[in-house]
Amino acid sequence: MCKSIQSQRSGWGLHLALGWLAPLIANGCPMTDETVLLLVEDEPVIALTLETVLDDAGFAVFTAASGDEAIGILDEHISEIVGVITDIRLAGDKTGWDVAHYARKLKPDVAVVYMSGDSAADWSSEGVPMSVMLSKPFADAQLVTAMSTLLNQSG
Repeated sequence: MCKSIQSQRSGWGLHLALGWLAPLIANGCPMTDETVLLLVEDEPVIALTLETVLDDAGFAVFTAASGDEAIGILDEHISEIVGVITDIRLAGDKTGWDVAHYARKLKPDVAVVYMSGDSAADWSSEGVPMSVMLSKPFADAQLVTAMSTLLNQSG
């Protein structure tokens, strides 16, 4: 089940009006109800903020708070999911690296965006090919642009 939420904006990140993002989205990847992402973030405030940003940009979003939860969502919904956005350090045994590798095993063309406050240096050795690393904190538009670019490249 995809979630679409309305929330009060927190101060994390740079929140931009959809009006500014609309030309970027219209000229890039057209967002439809079929553009489904998996967001994996174990910090509730950050997860809520990013989910709202992605929803405002036209994406449908599954949200997981741990790597294990993300793996379960991937197992059940991989046919719908076109992109994964994951933090690296997560609650539980699985890391964001694990989640992305598992997603690519199930669906080789799934777009992957990593987010991290301290693991960016490991991206070249741990990350999946053709992925993007965003270092926290980042602007909301960077996340939307990164995912839209990867989706456009995959076809």
